[in-house]
Amino acid sequence: MWLENFTIIVDDYDRAIEFFTGALGFELAEDSPALSTRSGRAKRWVVVRPPGARTGVLLAQADGPQQAGAVGNQVAGRVGFFLRVDDFDAAFERMKGAGVEFVGGPRTEPYGRVVVFLDVAGNKWDLLGPALSLGHRLRHGRHVRLGGGPQRTRAQRGAEQLADQRTV
Repeated sequence: MWLENFTIIVDDYDRAIEFFTGALGFELAEDSPALSTRSGRAKRWVVVRPPGARTGVLLAQADGPQQAGAVGNQVAGRVGFFLRVDDFDAAFERMKGAGVEFVGGPRTEPYGRVVVFLDVAGNKWDLLGPALSLGHRLRHGRHVRLGGGPQRTRAQRGAEQLADQRTV
């Protein structure tokens, strides 16, 4: 079982395709004519996805006032989508160069480097990079206790030390 697609409502198919494939580097997995909308307008089945991913983003052009009202506000102003990358700095610079709008600057959290950005419709996404190793955080004054605090087991501490040795 897997999540095949999720929908983002957009104003315009082509602008959305350009944003996701150009600015974010997604692949256009499908762009096919589909049955018409309730109002009789032609619509398309448009799916984009990160390279190599199974789950796609179905780009659905708003049909009518209710759907148009959801464009850019699919999750009521919260960050609702999360794009994980292997090289945070390279992805951030590429996206910045492509004109992606960021909300604040990058920061480091226990779960990785993160910065909020807006998609073509105005929805908030997190760009997420790998978590920094414990050794790196200690060397740079960013120590965050892992594993729920002092009650970590000896095995958990040993696994963290081994992971740090591999990433240093």
